[in-house]
Amino acid sequence: MKIKVLKFGGTSVADPEKIHRAAGRAIAARRLGWGVVVVVSAPGEMTDELIHLGRRIHADPDPRELDQLMAAGEVVAVALLATACLAQGRAAVSLTGPQAGVEASGRHGGARLLRIRPRRILAELRRGRIVAVAGFQGADARGDVATLGRGGSDLSAVALAAALKARHCEIYSDVKGVYTADPRIVPDARKLRRISFEEMLELSGAGSQVMQARSIEVARAEGVSLHVRSAFHPQEGTWIVPGGPRTGGSRERPRVSSLALDKGSARPGAPEDGGRAAKVSVVGTGLDRSPQLASRVLATLSKHRIDAELASASALRLSALVEAGHAEAALRALHKAFGLGRRQLSGHRACALGFSA
Repeated sequence: MKIKVLKFGGTSVADPEKIHRAAGRAIAARRLGWGVVVVVSAPGEMTDELIHLGRRIHADPDPRELDQLMAAGEVVAVALLATACLAQGRAAVSLTGPQAGVEASGRHGGARLLRIRPRRILAELRRGRIVAVAGFQGADARGDVATLGRGGSDLSAVALAAALKARHCEIYSDVKGVYTADPRIVPDARKLRRISFEEMLELSGAGSQVMQARSIEVARAEGVSLHVRSAFHPQEGTWIVPGGPRTGGSRERPRVSSLALDKGSARPGAPEDGGRAAKVSVVGTGLDRSPQLASRVLATLSKHRIDAELASASALRLSALVEAGHAEAALRALHKAFGLGRRQLSGHRACALGFSA
């Protein structure tokens, strides 16, 4: 049986209309002959609302009970998703993380996913059912619910794709893919067709919130390609795939693929503002082979009267600290300087731009 794993984020199942739309995507895949597993996050802001409710009851809730409470959001989501499939005439069943065979260990609220025993899922797929699995949760050694931390539904989906030997995992959310920069800040940011696991990990570490970093690490280790796409638009999104020769020591000239912004980075020696600043990062491949990259970044920011200091540099990322109030201007200035925008490039390339070293 060929299996497809779909994951829907909370914004994608925030109301009945969106839940029916997600169910429709699952049904369409089933009609094409796929065995379909759908991993779902809690609807909308339900997790935050549950945490707030728990803290109204007790200022410092017991971690086990808080996990029980938080896990309820995903249970609501999968039950509604399965119900929507049934309403549209397709057999479906909802499973909690523990029912789906997800095993975890470690502290409540940030457990580590150990393994998945997908016997129940496979049995339901053989019956022709769409299987909706609650993300973000598993069972610890005592059988208690243990949640996997923020973004844990991404990890659930990728791990399930690996356990079920799916070729790839489709990640649906309210964004159309991975962009050269945050399009809410940089209007001409361009959607990438492809990006490597290594670059995506750097983006996550630099402040991008497209996917949980642990899920990308698992996808890379298990060879599961990821397709990040919109739950509301049909077009293709961004593929996150193995990096190939470029990230394995190739002498191909350096390339910048994207930029990231972290508005809460540590800034040493600035006690007056609590040691916080913004960090803007250039992400790509072979950046350590471009000795002029750091000076180019600093010169660009200086031209726009933005004071900056280098924070770190590697083959895949160079970061600079700037004043928080200048963070978005810094992102826009570097995006233009490296020619990453839609109006500045013809065609679509995985690594957005080659530049002179």
